[in-house]
Amino acid sequence: MPGYGRIIEDLIERLGKLPGIGARTAERLAFHILKSSDAEAAGLAEAIRNVKTQIRPCQQCFNLSEGDLCAICSDANRDHAVIAVVEQPKDLLSLDATGVFRGVYHVLMGHIAPLDGIEAGDLTIAALLARVKAGGINEVILATNPTVAGDGTALHIQSQLAPLGVKVTRLARGLPTGGAIEYANKSILSDALNERRDM
Repeated sequence: MPGYGRIIEDLIERLGKLPGIGARTAERLAFHILKSSDAEAAGLAEAIRNVKTQIRPCQQCFNLSEGDLCAICSDANRDHAVIAVVEQPKDLLSLDATGVFRGVYHVLMGHIAPLDGIEAGDLTIAALLARVKAGGINEVILATNPTVAGDGTALHIQSQLAPLGVKVTRLARGLPTGGAIEYANKSILSDALNERRDM
């Protein structure tokens, strides 16, 4: 049975390497691109090129940015004395979308995972410590993911910040609003009990 030809198969193969894209989806995407107008296809190619050539880490917080500083770090209306430490830029976007936090962020670009060869020195922890040492920081919120790796990373950062005298907090955990106790797992119930507060 003949194949699609080298060019189409190359596109399908490249699309299939994207996370969450299986062989069938890659094939559908390739044919969608093939059927789209020249302008649409060129626009997609240009958007990919722009992301690779014009997006870089913010010089202060390591969020994705088109300039030296990201929109959050350059916003004078944010509380620059409070830093929320997150693992990835997508975590920053999720937290900021709540509209509750009006401070600034620091993106670690991962978490400590020795089995995967990721040590503390591979993250942006040194830059975070430098920001705190520069002064003007009242609180650092450790907003790493509630996983073994996220908790380990938070503990490491907490130990590094302890001598600097800055207030260090961690995101609370527990039952989500609208959740039912009977469906919550042991870890969530444990966190809910441990993070309980006065009424």
